[in-house]
Order: sequence, then structure tokens, then C-alpha cells
Amino acid sequence: MQRITITLDDDLLAEIDRLAADRGYSGRSEAVRDLVRSGLKEARSSAGGGPCVAALVYVYDHAARELAKRLTRTFHHHHHVSLASLHVHLDESSCMEISVLRGDADEIRGLADQVIAERGVRHGQVVTVGVDGDGPGAGEGDGSHHGHSHDHDEPAGDQDRPATDARTR
Repeated sequence: MQRITITLDDDLLAEIDRLAADRGYSGRSEAVRDLVRSGLKEARSSAGGGPCVAALVYVYDHAARELAKRLTRTFHHHHHVSLASLHVHLDESSCMEISVLRGDADEIRGLADQVIAERGVRHGQVVTVGVDGDGPGAGEGDGSHHGHSHDHDEPAGDQDRPATDARTR
């Protein structure tokens, strides 16, 4: 077993201490080892190429120097996989963004890793779902929807309201 040194902010360390106490770990090291194992397992399970859709959720410090510019540049560089985003103000210093992505799983994973690794991004997670690459609506950027009507999805009284496509390029 090797000993390493990492730097964590006080809030993150307090969270690790709470987790260790709540789960009955004998100390921080075992709690961190389990968290790393879990993260590695997740990384392995989300590996693999092919078409997919994904939700990238991350919380960040909106005042972090140049972070907004870096994130915008990153998403513009990957504009062809970015379908829509939702921005939420959580408190005085924290924002959450949810980005809906569609494209090759490897590229989406790369984009997610790049965003989550940015200094100032506090938490991040990507959830990917594989999709059939040759079914209806699989054409990337072709304006197609996903091959079925949503009339059955409309709540009572909303049938007269025009349907909207969630894609907001």
C-alpha cells in the first residue's frame, strides 16, 4: 500500500468525515478508498463508445476566475453534442447546470470529464443512456425528433397548446 498526499478544502474534508462517521469507517483513509473505488467502478461502467444521450449535472462557484468563459468555450467546442442546458442559482455563490447531450459516448465522456475537472466546479456527474444508432431520430442534427407522436403525453386541457421540441440549439 502506498501513501499519497492530496489537498482538499475544509468543506469537502468535513463531508468525508461525516460519511466516515455515518458509515462506521475507522478513519478517513478507508472512506476515501471506498469513494475512489466507487468512482473507478463508475468510470469503467460508463466507458465504451457508440451513440448515446446523456445528462451532465454539475455545481460550480460562479465567481471562480474565468470559469464561465472556460465552460462556455468548452461547450462551444462541442456544440454538435450539446442539445440544451438549464442553469439554476442555488445560493449566493453556487450555480448548477444540467446539460443534455447526444452523440458518441466517448466524446460525451470526454466533454463531461473536461467540465467536471475545471477548477471551480465543485461536483459533477454524467448519466449516459445508450441509444440505437440507426433508429428513428438517430440522425445527429438532422432536425428529427424521435419517431412518435406525443399526443398521448399531453395533460388534459393542454391538447390545444402547440408541442415544443426540447432541442434548443
